[in-house]
Amino acid sequence: MRKSQYLTWNRTMLLQYLYDFDREYRRGHNLITEKYARMMESTTPERFQEMAENFPQLTEQQKAIIDQLVAVQMNMMEAFAEEHPKVAGNARNLHTYEDNIVDTSYETYLRGEISTYSDKMLQLYGQHVVQCVANGVNIAEETISNTARLYGYENLEQFEASILE
Repeated sequence: MRKSQYLTWNRTMLLQYLYDFDREYRRGHNLITEKYARMMESTTPERFQEMAENFPQLTEQQKAIIDQLVAVQMNMMEAFAEEHPKVAGNARNLHTYEDNIVDTSYETYLRGEISTYSDKMLQLYGQHVVQCVANGVNIAEETISNTARLYGYENLEQFEASILE
């Protein structure tokens, strides 16, 4: 899934994320740990509060940008789920209100990940999302199409057809 996502990014985004990840790792800060902790803000808020001081606090501006990006991508994922209900039904639940201790939604996962981005990466990611919207590209569909191909399917339709009801 990670590779499928990165295949939708441009080279500048990939290099920035690699730079950020390496820089933070050298500082003793693991962005993957932070992502999963931030997801816990929805799934197990008490546990998140115990860990929150270990991570950078998001500014109100960052939170607003993240909320806007998540909203746009949720629209994309909901459109994808309508077109490919079996594939979407085999994936995570879509919405944060569906979260529980053992099942984290697409929305919560996305918010957790984007919340770890540096300001520069958040800017690049925002530009990417805006460009995709302007070009009629559904990021969720592109990512899952990449996943289907990596699993050996020719396309999403073949992937959808392979899923038993």
